[in-house]
Amino acid sequence: MNKLLVFVEISGKQVEIGEMDCLDDGNARFRYADDYIGQSLAQPISVSLPLQAGYFSQEKTKCFFEGLLPEGFARKSVAKWMHRSEKDYLGILAELGNECIGAIRIVSDNDTVVEASYEKMDSAQIVELAKEGAVKSTELMTKAHLSLTGASGKVGLYLNPDDKSWYLPHGDAPSTHIVKQSHIRLNSIVTNEQLSLMTARKLGIETPDSFIINTGKADESEVLFATKRYDRTIPDGGAMVSGLKKPLRLHQEDFAQALGIAASEKYEQPGDGYVRAMFRLLAAYSAKPIDDQLKLWDMLIFDHLIGNADNHIKNFSLLYDEQLKNIRLAPAYDIVSTAVYETSTRDMGLSIGGEISIDNIDRDAFAREARNIGLGTKIAMHRYDEMAEKFSSARMSSAEELGDSGFEKAEELCKSILEAGGIAGRK
Repeated sequence: MNKLLVFVEISGKQVEIGEMDCLDDGNARFRYADDYIGQSLAQPISVSLPLQAGYFSQEKTKCFFEGLLPEGFARKSVAKWMHRSEKDYLGILAELGNECIGAIRIVSDNDTVVEASYEKMDSAQIVELAKEGAVKSTELMTKAHLSLTGASGKVGLYLNPDDKSWYLPHGDAPSTHIVKQSHIRLNSIVTNEQLSLMTARKLGIETPDSFIINTGKADESEVLFATKRYDRTIPDGGAMVSGLKKPLRLHQEDFAQALGIAASEKYEQPGDGYVRAMFRLLAAYSAKPIDDQLKLWDMLIFDHLIGNADNHIKNFSLLYDEQLKNIRLAPAYDIVSTAVYETSTRDMGLSIGGEISIDNIDRDAFAREARNIGLGTKIAMHRYDEMAEKFSSARMSSAEELGDSGFEKAEELCKSILEAGGIAGRK
């Protein structure tokens, strides 16, 4: 493997934009193709990789492209399945890069073209996916040449809205949903995430559509969590694949990729100033910077109230339009009340007002952070007070709805969040 070709989907068309030269030491250098730079449609694929002639450094290349890969246990499982070292990010990317988060596709220069298709899954396969956890998701991820970021077991599938049947994509066929398994070691994690997203929506935070797939009696090994991909859209009159409407890909990148920060450094350390950097990035690149800064502010408040200490910079993203010209803050995703689990850390992924522990972050910390990032203190704290006031009722009504749907542990989770979440959430 000497080169990896990099494609991005622009207005529904696959465009070869550049290549990664693979070096003998396991690293690579990315460069945009000269003929791509010369086109009127040319746009950069990352804030950290602006259009330029020549190669980017190995470090910048790795920060962006390794950021497309699974992490933690999921990456170990994928690497083991491929008989590769988990450190071989280029080898893993070559096999999984056919369908990434966003609109990027990575193709080895000696790959054979796989025709786009969708393979229908039967109910037994869905049950197995829920039961077998990361083992089954790794098999499907590898089979579909699909790369999804994050450490949990997940796979990209296509949902037919007409009959609610699921399909595994192949070749250039995009998925419509990300489906996660339950972590058996974390009790009611699927219910937890759905409760968290429902609560966020009730408080005016934009989130992807999500639902729980119950393959049995709602036990841990019988449920899956499905999230509709906001980086996929199905146009009217578009192409068909295997009798199904083919989605368009929308490009996205997380804040670690945009800021040129390695995935291994996604959790903030003292002095990093990640929140300030995120707000500055929105000010410089968002099509509606003030709107997106306020949306990000609301997400930070909610993470604290719900007790989501996994709010690192890879769990916030930028979403591009079909032409890669306009950039907006992506909807909130991967929100879970980690604080309800005794084995989880009480340190947040992002510092607020110089504080990292969820127990030390309070209203004053948010006021200090508002001043630090240059957000008007009056409007920032009005939004804080309003969300804190409405948080309890939004959480409880969401738990009641889930309980009525057969997920009885939702109300117990609701009480646990009251005890373990952020200070304002305990009032």
